[in-house]
Amino acid sequence: MTHRIINFSAGPAVLPLEVLEEAQRDLVDYQGAGLSVMEMSHRSPHYDAIHRNAIEGLRSLMGIPDDYAVLFLQGGASLQFSMVPMNLMHPARKADYIITGAWSKKALEEAKKEGEVRTAGSSEQTGFDRIPEASELDLDGEADFLHFTSNNTIFGTQWKSEPEAGDVPLVADMSSDILSRPIDVSRYGLIYAGAQKNLGPAGVTLVIMRKELLERAPESLPTMLGYRTHADKNSLFNTPPCWSIYMVGLACRWLQRQGGMEAMEKRNAEKAAKLYDVFDNGDFYRGTVEVASRSPMNIPFRLPSEELESRFLETTKEVGMTNLKGHRSVGGIRASIYNAMPPENVDRLVELMREFERVSG
Repeated sequence: MTHRIINFSAGPAVLPLEVLEEAQRDLVDYQGAGLSVMEMSHRSPHYDAIHRNAIEGLRSLMGIPDDYAVLFLQGGASLQFSMVPMNLMHPARKADYIITGAWSKKALEEAKKEGEVRTAGSSEQTGFDRIPEASELDLDGEADFLHFTSNNTIFGTQWKSEPEAGDVPLVADMSSDILSRPIDVSRYGLIYAGAQKNLGPAGVTLVIMRKELLERAPESLPTMLGYRTHADKNSLFNTPPCWSIYMVGLACRWLQRQGGMEAMEKRNAEKAAKLYDVFDNGDFYRGTVEVASRSPMNIPFRLPSEELESRFLETTKEVGMTNLKGHRSVGGIRASIYNAMPPENVDRLVELMREFERVSG
């Protein structure tokens, strides 16, 4: 290996170099097995150990209680937009959704196909630049669940603590900030996350759910769309995405070596603070999110003009930085600095930003 760019992609995102190098060593011959993880049977002893290690790594890092199932599914977080209401929207057949960005809106639209859905709160009226205050939420105490998106990849906002759901099961899409900070899993009924930001490569979706909720699904549900199907078979009902699960296990071990969730939260906050400091101590770069709602994972910002933004992006490419263009729906610039983004690469971006401002401001 002679060259690696600095990848600020929102996903699939940067992976820890140590993890990639370990996977490279195992790629052709997994620990003397004579074959790759991508070739071995998902029923084999070698893969059984890989599968169990990934689950145990997640349980250890997140403190997942024994009465929660850990599932490895396929179809991305987008399939969970349908599976969650299909399985949990019973018996009342109604649910509350808090809308804080494009992905929570997509989740709500899928849920409408399964029952009565209410918007229990939204920040759309201000362009999704903040997380709604608790006083703004209108929650139904008889809903089957309350859904929210913990971190909003496109708009760069994050819930700093969970909404209070009372006795209603809390469901969270954590695709873009899972494993970035400690959370109390016992406060949730179900958590889901696509892997391709903090967990590993694309191809596997993590679902963590309270086992008692498995019984809500109707018998008429198609077999592959029922959580109980996968929980009963430890995510081995059909061939799982073995390589992606193997990579999740490696990522968990890497996170443990970094010091776990508390250490990762501190590291992520320090990285983000360096970028936010550029916005807060100048007027050339403008953050697009209210301070109290800022995400440490996805940091969108604007320059004084679109012409300057284009020049800035060209400058970043010239020095080996990529995927800094904002989402096509909002424009601007966006730096995604997930767990695996080295702090020194954030430093390099900050240096470039200050130099670009000096010559262009």
